[in-house]
Amino acid sequence: MRRGLRHPGTVGTHEDHASALAAELRAAVAGDVDFSVTARALTTMDASNYRRVPVGTVAPRDADDVAAALEACRAHGATPVVARGGGTSIGGQATGTGVVLDLTRHMGGIVSLDPESRTAVVRPGLVLDRLREAARPHGLTFGPDPSTHSRCTLGGMIGNNACGAHSVAWGTTADNVRSLDVVSYRGARLTLGRDGQGAPPGLRELVDRHLALLRTGYPAGLPRRISGYALDALLPERGTDVVRSFCGSEGTLGVVTEATVRLVPLPADPVLVVLGYADESAAADAAAGLLPYRPLTVEGMAADLVRGGTEGLPRGGAWLFCEVDGEGAARRLVRAADALDAAIVSDPAGQRALWRIREDAAGTATRMPDGAEAWPGWEDCAVPPARLGAYLREFRSLLADFGLRGTPYGHFGDGCVHVRIDFDLWTGKGVRDFRRFSEAVADLVVAHGGSLSGEHGDGQARAELLPRMYGEELVGLFGAVKDVWDPDGGLNPGMLVRPKRLDEGLRFEGLPLVGLGREAARCVGVAKCRTEGPSSGPSVMCPSYRATGEEKHSTRGRARLLHEMALGEVITDGLRSEEVREALDLCLSCKGCRSDCPVGVDMAAYKAEFLDGHYAGRPFARPRSHWTMGGLPRWLDLFGRGMNTVTRLPFAARLAGVTPERALPRVADRTFVSWFGERGSRRPPDLTLWPDTFTNHLAPEVGRAAVRVLEDAGLGVALPPGRVCCGLTYVSTGRLGAARKVMRRTLDVIGGAGGPDVAPGPGRPLVVLEPSCAATLRTDLPELLPDDPRAARLAASVLTFAEALETLAPDWNPPRLDRRVAGQTHCHQHAVLGDAPDRRLRARAGLTGELSGGCCGLAGNFGFEPGHYEVSAACAEDQLLPALREAPEGSEVLADGFSCRTQIADLTDFRGRHLAEVLAEGLEEGAEG
Repeated sequence: MRRGLRHPGTVGTHEDHASALAAELRAAVAGDVDFSVTARALTTMDASNYRRVPVGTVAPRDADDVAAALEACRAHGATPVVARGGGTSIGGQATGTGVVLDLTRHMGGIVSLDPESRTAVVRPGLVLDRLREAARPHGLTFGPDPSTHSRCTLGGMIGNNACGAHSVAWGTTADNVRSLDVVSYRGARLTLGRDGQGAPPGLRELVDRHLALLRTGYPAGLPRRISGYALDALLPERGTDVVRSFCGSEGTLGVVTEATVRLVPLPADPVLVVLGYADESAAADAAAGLLPYRPLTVEGMAADLVRGGTEGLPRGGAWLFCEVDGEGAARRLVRAADALDAAIVSDPAGQRALWRIREDAAGTATRMPDGAEAWPGWEDCAVPPARLGAYLREFRSLLADFGLRGTPYGHFGDGCVHVRIDFDLWTGKGVRDFRRFSEAVADLVVAHGGSLSGEHGDGQARAELLPRMYGEELVGLFGAVKDVWDPDGGLNPGMLVRPKRLDEGLRFEGLPLVGLGREAARCVGVAKCRTEGPSSGPSVMCPSYRATGEEKHSTRGRARLLHEMALGEVITDGLRSEEVREALDLCLSCKGCRSDCPVGVDMAAYKAEFLDGHYAGRPFARPRSHWTMGGLPRWLDLFGRGMNTVTRLPFAARLAGVTPERALPRVADRTFVSWFGERGSRRPPDLTLWPDTFTNHLAPEVGRAAVRVLEDAGLGVALPPGRVCCGLTYVSTGRLGAARKVMRRTLDVIGGAGGPDVAPGPGRPLVVLEPSCAATLRTDLPELLPDDPRAARLAASVLTFAEALETLAPDWNPPRLDRRVAGQTHCHQHAVLGDAPDRRLRARAGLTGELSGGCCGLAGNFGFEPGHYEVSAACAEDQLLPALREAPEGSEVLADGFSCRTQIADLTDFRGRHLAEVLAEGLEEGAEG
């Protein structure tokens, strides 16, 4: 039961104020109150260019908690409050200087879903995809679907009046909300609806005094008018629709605690029509002409945003993605479109693959083709659809005038354009140019009868420019309406009304131009790493977040902590920060973010660099596992199978600093290298086979099988002339000095005494069986030794087992095995190496079925370290273990990584094998036959 609030008098210092407020909130709410350094650092930013430091966070459990939290904040000097969902807003409106209400932790449920009335009652922290999954069995969905649908929340969508690809058919969020329960800053509980329902005292009278202004002050014919308050919804002839006028208010009027939303029927036979045009302007000119054919989407994108090649797309330099219901509608649309080329895609998998290109654009667009960075800031304006082509031509010209680059894309059927621009936000001149450009492009949008925001709201990025669109009188009325709803000004101040300057409080201010903070700043907060529930397509990122559900264990959360560490305001102890170390402790170094993050954040590399600095000069502060598991290659080389005696001792796990839930791997009686040394090569070498530590000491059967298969394919095999190691275990434990030493020694061996007959290079590929070692050689080696040309040459010579067979023996026919497979693609293979050759090799061998995505959860030393077992097992349970349980009886369990095979053996009755073992067995069976 909640206790009554105490109302203390004036508090002295900022710290005293924060401490007193935290205590008052803990007494008042049943939810979580967190004023820690970590909680504050995680919420300083959203997906925008802006940064505001809060005093703390509250995760309320229900509407009573929301009201109690607001009362406590108002009693403590009108402490500002901002409601936050997924934190994917691009205007800065999900950040605040007071208390952040995290509505995702406890207020994310579906209260009810009524298929007959086609409505659902939801709480504000509900992720959109969870609502869509619940509605799908009834043939229904929620119409608005922004590209962040896998992590954005309904509350955030209501706050920003979000739209998405299907808005040409189903409208904006405001078109799909029936009623809202909200709490005002002063604690009033209001249920908003039509006919003035829920209007705070004074609102209707204010509207009545300004009817003429509301009837003439808004642009007409603009489906994506998101900027400002939608006060024209309060006109009598529009039903005095209070709920519609509230949508898009960006948390400045009240806090949503429950919403009744409309659901719409799913298309019975969705078909994707992709239309190719010469360029972006031609596609934009054509978009409005397609609307009479009632498409469900008309999305536009140009070739400079398609970084992975245009396979699957029709001929052209730009495309319109049009979803329709049925093949007949698709053919009619193609006939009506004046396109260079067209493709009709009915296959759901093909549709998903194409849609992923479009949905990743928000992140992909943050990098220019040459790798230069681009940022939000002028993200989502909208013009009347018929004006879009003309607007884009002038917009491109304006970019050129300012020496800027950007890649427009977006909802062309609604005239809405997204773009990330390579602003220089690090220097004073660059920030001044950012302001000048924003002012100039605002005038251009207004000249075309458009809206400064067409989807994501104004926030701080555009609110200062609203008088250019609406005029001073209407913007003044916005302020008067804000004062009616929130006379204390406590809800999200500085947004929409009386805004901060658009070039104030940029998140780059004070950030060093080099180092970890600069690397972490590439995270723009689109939060693909926060995806919950079933993964759409092959994905790894972010296994620790999927296991814990905590922001600090997401790639974005860790990047934010590194960013704050570099700034030194919230996190003040730099590389010695325990907050950062704790957040990185559950990073599995899976490298999934390197490929799955749209902006290529590489948290595995950042973790290694942080740990290297965190323990610099303090070797005995390191966990014991960093010396044992992290130095495994050295210990195995020194003691070999003698380690089996040690690992059987009762205190072995404690001595090694590993968790007692794990059995330490058994060392093989004979190494792969010694076997090969006695056996020798059967023909002149065509390749060098890398004897990684795991294969050599722990799974030599994999190496023997690989030699059998490679030789059957007509390839001669050689080994390096001495002991080699990629340095993986040293990198993953953040011992970068040791890693560089190991890598240089390896380069000396590979390029030294062995001579050209075994040294890899353009004519001598290096075939690596263990995916994690191959990934280390391809990426970490040249990154850690950038000044050694041998590192780049060796990295370029690396081939996986399947790549070697495909490249070096293209005419070889593998044994026909004809069986189903289950298992997992190694996370490093997914992130760095790619698995297309493996898929083709399996198909040629008659191995059917797909391997799961995700991470096995063991991840080298991670799963052996104390405190990690539960998360390790939870990561396996996310995708790998369900895939094994659902596999048909008799399926072959494939797992090329030693860690993956170990995890499968530890947690199941299955036995995973390397693809080389399965093929070698097939060859032996064929020979016997």
